[in-house]
Amino acid sequence: MRDWGRYQFRQHLYHILAAFLAGIHMLSLTMVAPTPQHRCYIEELDVNDTSPTFSIESLRPYIPINDDHYDSCKKYDPTTNETIVCGYKEHVYDKTYHLQSNVITWDLVCDQRWLRALIQSFYMGGVLLGAFTLGPLADKFGRKTIFYISGLIQLCAGLACAFISNFYVYCGILLLYGCFGSGGAYVTGFVLTMELVGPSKRTLCGTAFSAAFAIGVMMDAVWGAMIKNVMILQAVFALHSLVLVGHWWLVDESIRWLWGQGRTKEALKIAEKAALTNGVRFDDKVELRAAAQQPTSDSNVSFGVSDLFKTRNLRSRTLNVAFNWFSNSLVYYGLSLNTGNLFGNPFVMLFLIGLAELPGYLIVIFFVDITGRRCLCSFLMFVGGFACIIVAFIPKGIAVTVLVLIGKMAIAGSFAIIYNYTAELFPTVVRNSAVGLGATAARFSGLLTPLLTLLDSLDKELPTIIFGAVAIASALLTLFLPETLHKEMPQTIEDGEHFGIGDTAYKNCFEVLRSTRHGKPNAAENIEAKDRLNPAAESP
Repeated sequence: MRDWGRYQFRQHLYHILAAFLAGIHMLSLTMVAPTPQHRCYIEELDVNDTSPTFSIESLRPYIPINDDHYDSCKKYDPTTNETIVCGYKEHVYDKTYHLQSNVITWDLVCDQRWLRALIQSFYMGGVLLGAFTLGPLADKFGRKTIFYISGLIQLCAGLACAFISNFYVYCGILLLYGCFGSGGAYVTGFVLTMELVGPSKRTLCGTAFSAAFAIGVMMDAVWGAMIKNVMILQAVFALHSLVLVGHWWLVDESIRWLWGQGRTKEALKIAEKAALTNGVRFDDKVELRAAAQQPTSDSNVSFGVSDLFKTRNLRSRTLNVAFNWFSNSLVYYGLSLNTGNLFGNPFVMLFLIGLAELPGYLIVIFFVDITGRRCLCSFLMFVGGFACIIVAFIPKGIAVTVLVLIGKMAIAGSFAIIYNYTAELFPTVVRNSAVGLGATAARFSGLLTPLLTLLDSLDKELPTIIFGAVAIASALLTLFLPETLHKEMPQTIEDGEHFGIGDTAYKNCFEVLRSTRHGKPNAAENIEAKDRLNPAAESP
């Protein structure tokens, strides 16, 4: 079967809708529950004023002022002139950009600020739950089944979030919304595409997934600027998931997964459909011989996350890849979720944050098949981490915004690579589990990110420094992973254990230097020679 044609293109478009929706859902809280500029209620200023002032000169007699910045949570007692803390529901908000917000409704500022971080963490916790559970379930029950169920539940949970007024019930529904809105359909759709297309299209298709996610983020900004009622806004975000309702009849199960489960007849039926759609001749004998070369498993034998840790090389690779996902996510969401702290219109900033990802993806498309996955991923992570550290030490303004956009561009590129890289590093029988585990690590750091931002109460630069340091550490560790460029994906656990042994960037650099002196072949050449002698099974 051809590795690319009308059939693959059509199926890829169906899969990629899940990435677009994941972008909308993941950053929806930045529009539904933003934290506007706020201060304490001042009776002398606000009793008959529907548009509160935030002028420093007007506030100076009533609120402590430090370095031309007013205190958002304190005011002077009108009788004793002592500094006191505002109570619950004793704040006024700047509604220049956000007329409504769940933060305003529940007054989640000052000593209640941690509850706003908790809201985002509940959503990310749901994404973590989805990555941890739905990946292995897709390996066991099939990619298509989990993909479709996730699409239906994200629609229902998203709509429920629009109409719930109780804070604790809202948090509970957010857990489901995150689990199926950004955890289930995205990862499963990505694996469906990676198992459908050939090596020549993996980079383009995988990066297109990330680009679709970024476009979803940009749509959040567009809808947020147009719709000021947060209930309607959340409902609009949720209703986008209607595009997945017809996918049960449009999307086919993974041929690789079916062959891996020994369901050859079903796989051949889909392969014949693909051949007819692509306008090529279907030879069932040729396909049966190809199927016979594919590793099959007894229906009673299943593989999961635990198999990633049973052998030494797979175990070390799994831990390295998981940390890479963790680091990418930490910086990615650290920059994305704090757009309200950037200088300028928050809708424009969120749109630019999404737009900044697209050049990063173009860099990946044009260079990753030249430089390889390993070096480019490491380089982009280093740029993203370094940008974060610089931002921590310069004054807020245009320069910070530019550096944040550069950092977002770089980290988006490395994040796109690690999706493809993970799919190529691990064997078919545990590929969905490996991507799911990586996504779990990423979502765990996403869960931590809103809580880490609270450390700015100790030192405003501390969260950003942490983001940058973790990214740079992961950039160095990534160089220990084997290169996958121009190599067939492993199929069995044994293939995965022996894949890329001895291939690290550090060793290759040392071997290159030594071979330059002595005229001997380097390690990379040796590894490629071994791969030619022991090729993996061809992709279907």
